[in-house]
Amino acid sequence: MDRLDNTVRPYAWGSTTAIPRLLGVEPSGEPQAEMWMGAHPGAPSRTGRGTLVEVVEADPERELGAAAVAKFGPRLPFLLKILAAGAPLSLQVHPDLKQAQDGYADEERRGVPIDAPHRNYKDANHKPELICALTEFDGLCGFRDPRSAADLLEGLGVASLKPYVDLLRAQPEDAALREVLTALLTADRDEIAGTVAEAADACARLGGAYAPYADIARHHPGDPGVLAAMLLHHVRLQPGEALFLGAGIPHAYLSGLGVEIMANSDNVLRCGLTPKHVDVPELLRVVRFASDDPGVLRPEAAADGEEVYDTPIDEFRLSRYVLPEGGEVRALTAGTPQILLCTAGRVRAGGYELTPGRSVFVPAGEKAEVSGAGTVFRATVVV
Repeated sequence: MDRLDNTVRPYAWGSTTAIPRLLGVEPSGEPQAEMWMGAHPGAPSRTGRGTLVEVVEADPERELGAAAVAKFGPRLPFLLKILAAGAPLSLQVHPDLKQAQDGYADEERRGVPIDAPHRNYKDANHKPELICALTEFDGLCGFRDPRSAADLLEGLGVASLKPYVDLLRAQPEDAALREVLTALLTADRDEIAGTVAEAADACARLGGAYAPYADIARHHPGDPGVLAAMLLHHVRLQPGEALFLGAGIPHAYLSGLGVEIMANSDNVLRCGLTPKHVDVPELLRVVRFASDDPGVLRPEAAADGEEVYDTPIDEFRLSRYVLPEGGEVRALTAGTPQILLCTAGRVRAGGYELTPGRSVFVPAGEKAEVSGAGTVFRATVVV
């Protein structure tokens, strides 16, 4: 078992206080957006044996288990994060596995540099993800029914939004959502800026269901992504609740602290709320134009006290243990690799004491005895 020393990424949208508060350290004054736990080459966790990338590469079958290597290859197939949103993230979507493989191969064939700002595919993997709230957590997830979106836009009383309202009401679901999102993302930025500003003022004045979009507009004035965001469900998670985000589902995190787990990929196609590249044709190929219930997940309790967040993919499995004071020792053994992350209280995992924000890597087949009083998240894979 290895204690992990993890990198915090200082993205501009990060909270300046949430991760320091969790770790019990003084804020630096700079945004601290994500703390990565895993073997992603962009910021691998460090151990006493080297980076987790080096540890896995030295003996994949010992660290990951033969079954995981056979199914996913000689790399840790998930990335675990603590995410702290102090401002809205970009509106985005992730490809499915075939789309990622095809897109990556195409950009490789065309010689697009891997670090080019207009590159869409950094790897050939998909990126399903799960976010579990540690605090109240706001986000956007999945399209509203087009008529519900039309009602929301019409309620703003902005005359220049009428063509979008009419499209949403006149067309079948797929066509309505596709045509309106396309129109918003391809509109002349100078021409649509006035409409966005009027809509933002109306959102601020009306409040209620419009309040999240007013906040988005304050961070991204004039961005047509503000209007695109109104096509999506607003979701507010309570601590312990989660969202699963599969391929093709547009989403954005707005505020809050959570535990995020995803397939080990960096493939993101952006729809707005960002100064970064937006490839509209490729985005339209990937987005699933169907209204979706966001599907808030609550953990399902197992006999040994493990609470599992059930998802339909195998690259990761997230669960948690809420350990009471004086409770029995839990022996967490699996034939797959595990990362154990403490988010509350004080617990022992093997020979290590874990306080909030601290984590360990447990190789496949190794027993991790966990005790103490607190909350421990367990990340592993399904083989």
